[in-house]
Amino acid sequence: MIDDSLYETVSLPGTAHGPSVAAVEAAVRAAAAAEIMPRHRQLAAHEIVEKSGPHDLVTTADRRAEEHLTAALTALLPGSVVVGEEAVHADPAVYGALRGDAPVWIVDPVDGTRQFVRGEAGFCTLVALAQGGEVLASWTYAPVLEEMAIAVRGRGAWLNGVRLRSGAPAPGAPLGVAMSHPDYTTDEQKRALLGLRTEGIDARACGAAGLEYLDVARGALDAVAFNWELAWDHAAGLLLVTEAGGAQTTLTGEPYRITGDNALPFTAARDEATARRVRERLLAGA
Repeated sequence: MIDDSLYETVSLPGTAHGPSVAAVEAAVRAAAAAEIMPRHRQLAAHEIVEKSGPHDLVTTADRRAEEHLTAALTALLPGSVVVGEEAVHADPAVYGALRGDAPVWIVDPVDGTRQFVRGEAGFCTLVALAQGGEVLASWTYAPVLEEMAIAVRGRGAWLNGVRLRSGAPAPGAPLGVAMSHPDYTTDEQKRALLGLRTEGIDARACGAAGLEYLDVARGALDAVAFNWELAWDHAAGLLLVTEAGGAQTTLTGEPYRITGDNALPFTAARDEATARRVRERLLAGA
């Protein structure tokens, strides 16, 4: 049964005003319909550009979807700002808005760009609303899979209107963990991640981060472990997992902070016990 209260406004600190959850959902769907899906499996070579290297791609769909969302989201919440992956690539100073006082929309227009470029279904659009370093709500939309996951702080997490509950792994079963690829890490982080290559843990390289978080939130995956902290990859998913009943921790035992300076790698898991177990293995590797 759908809880209609989910679709009320998101409460902002110090005010009774906030954007409508449903209006943000509509904006995310509209951006995907206008800018992403028409280019799925239709990209021309000149519409795909390498940023830092062959594993860091941007497409016309990424840029246009972020522009679309920036206009729509700031119109929904006057006085808000956007920290988007492509805007930060163009001007790294934009990231500093996460430490400011204004409400911030954190946007990854196409999470899983490599999968998108290959014409696969495993990509999504991630939007989170934060203020004062706290994530208040998030939207994870996988248009090909027709999945919309929404989380609102203190109200829970939902997938296509059905409440998400992460549950706990089956006793004695190997833990399924999606992790950063060790090749794309510092030597220290690589050693920590290799701590997951042990009996009782079935570790694999991650796909689109947003979809891995969604799988943790619905109990299809036991945990994730990531060695990069860029907020647009993690803000939406971490709220989704915690509101579904899961837990998260950095290497030092502190929660992940969207403002940065986290002890890496960090983990999010279906429950507190699993998060502790993954952290212990990361520490053993380190």
